[in-house]
Amino acid sequence: MTGGILAALGMLLASFATSLTHLYLSIGLLSGSGWALTFTPTLACLSRYFSRRRSLATGLALTGVGLSSFAFAPFFQWLLSHYAWRGALLLVSALSLHLVACGALLRPLSLTEDPIVGGPVAQLTSLLYHGPFLRYTVALTLINTGYFIPYVHLVAHLQDLGWDPLPAAFLLSVAAISDLVGRVVSGWLGDVVPGPVARLLMLWTTLTGVSLALFPMARAPSALVTLSLVYGFTSGALTPVAFSVLPELVGTGKIYCGLGLLQMVESIGGLLGAPLSGYLRDVTGNYTASFVVAGTFLLAGSGVLITLPHFCFSAPTFKPQGPVTDTLDTQVPLPKEELGEE
Repeated sequence: MTGGILAALGMLLASFATSLTHLYLSIGLLSGSGWALTFTPTLACLSRYFSRRRSLATGLALTGVGLSSFAFAPFFQWLLSHYAWRGALLLVSALSLHLVACGALLRPLSLTEDPIVGGPVAQLTSLLYHGPFLRYTVALTLINTGYFIPYVHLVAHLQDLGWDPLPAAFLLSVAAISDLVGRVVSGWLGDVVPGPVARLLMLWTTLTGVSLALFPMARAPSALVTLSLVYGFTSGALTPVAFSVLPELVGTGKIYCGLGLLQMVESIGGLLGAPLSGYLRDVTGNYTASFVVAGTFLLAGSGVLITLPHFCFSAPTFKPQGPVTDTLDTQVPLPKEELGEE
C-alpha cells in the first residue's frame, strides 16, 4: 500500500516537472521506490499462500506483466495524443493509486516456521552465509544482464537490417504475446514435472541464451519472427520458476528478506546489460557482439544453477503446516470479538 502511494505521488509530481532532474527525482526515485515496494512483497506473499501449486500460481500472477506490456503501450500513446504528457502522467498517477487497493487485499499469513527463522536482521545474516542462496543470486544476476537486451536493442538492430520502425516494433509485440503463454505453461510444468524446479529454470535459461545468440545470424523475416517467438516463450517461461526456486532454497519463512535481497543484487545485472550492449554496438558498428554476449551471460547463469544443492536429486519443499494447507480463510487471524465468541 505504501508502494502504491509512492508510485502515484511520483507520477503526480512528474506532471509538474520543469527539468529532467525533476523527472529523475519524481519518476526515478519516488515511483521507482514505490514499484519496488509493490512487486517484491506481492510475490513473497504469493510464495507463502501456495505450497503445492506455487509455480503455476506465480506464472498466472506474472501474466499481468505480459498483458500490461501488450495493452498499455498503445494506451499510453493514446493518452499522450489526447492529453499531452502532463495530462497523461496525471492519469497514470491515478491508475497507480489503485495499487493501494490491491495491497489492502493482501492478507498476511502466520506460518509455522516464522518463529524459527527470527527477525529481519537474523534472516539477513543467515542469508549472507547461505552458500546456495548466494550462488543462486549470482546466477540470476548473470541472467538479468542479458535478459532485457532484445527489449532495448532489437528494434534498432532490425532498423540496421533495413526494417521500418513499425514492423520492427511489431516483432516485440510478438515476443510479448509469446512471453505471456510461456509464463503460464512454465508455471504448470513447474508443478507437474518431478524433481527440483531448478532443472526447468536451467532449461529455459539455456534456450533463452541460445535464441539471443542466434539473433545476429537471422536475416530473413520468417527466421526473425521464429526467434522472437522462441525468445518470448523461453524468457517468459524462466520467470515464474525463477521465483519458485527461492522458497526451495531458503524456506517460506525467509522469503520476504530473501526475495528482497535477491532482487536488489540481480537488478545490477539489468542495470549494466543494456549500456554494455550499446557500448559493443558503438565499438563494432553492429549488434552482433551485443546479442552474442547477452546470450553468453544467460548460458553462464545456467551453468551456475548446476551447482545448487539437490539439482540432481529431489529438493525438499518447505510446505506450510497446520491450517495453512487448508483454505486461505482459515489462516487469517480473526478479530478479537470473534475469537471471544468462538
